Amino acid sequence: MGELIDELDRWADEGRRLEAWWRDDDAVRPSPALGRLTQAASSRGLPLALAVIPAAMIPELAGALADPCLTVLQHGFAHRNHAVCGARAVECGGVRQRDALLGDLAAGRDRLEAMFGARFVPALVPPWNRIEPDVVRALPGLAYRGVSLFGSRPSPPQAAGFAEINTHLDLLTWKGGARFAGRDKLIRLAAERIADRRLGRTDPQEPFGLLTHHLDHDGQTWDFLGELLDTLAAHGSVRFRGAASLFAAAPAPEAGSPRP
Repeated sequence: MGELIDELDRWADEGRRLEAWWRDDDAVRPSPALGRLTQAASSRGLPLALAVIPAAMIPELAGALADPCLTVLQHGFAHRNHAVCGARAVECGGVRQRDALLGDLAAGRDRLEAMFGARFVPALVPPWNRIEPDVVRALPGLAYRGVSLFGSRPSPPQAAGFAEINTHLDLLTWKGGARFAGRDKLIRLAAERIADRRLGRTDPQEPFGLLTHHLDHDGQTWDFLGELLDTLAAHGSVRFRGAASLFAAAPAPEAGSPRP
């Protein structure tokens, strides 16, 4: 972890604080992998946001996510691909009729709120981290507080009560099937992407986001996750934040409010 620790030391030397957060995608039911994930968070006292698929989740999931360190985000509606033939997969866009798509998202939001109550944060995590601009523009009018994608946001969102809080380090690589991205590569990428904030190459106000997918982890991924969490949590320049506080930076929009 030397390269990453060196970069965090630079933050400390400059008297700066790196805000970090952790998102895990594709939760639908209790499983040994989900239990291992939530234990990794609770044993370290770290907040974890679970992106739950509303149409696929089962009622027993609520009990599995009862730990106060856990919050719930909305992972699309059914994680189904609506892309045109040959295009990259997308649920929040594509050929789906917009009113029907937005109706599904709203129904998914209501189902999550009914199941998880205050643990649900009304922020949308689009499947495959893709969403078309007109769908994003509709979200404040559906009472969403924000959206979470992958990669550095171009600039802070301008809509009042709406935030874009992305993730930046995915522990898996996906081409040819999900697998561990590799320890050396991930340490290098983490150090580079954190340095980008310090040097102003990306938005310095956006929290650094860790992305995991518990259902696809192998032993190497689990081992690296633990090592990375311990490194970040132990460093004085890093502060983990929960999704509820990140998406509550401005008052929530009301359903039916004007769209930006």
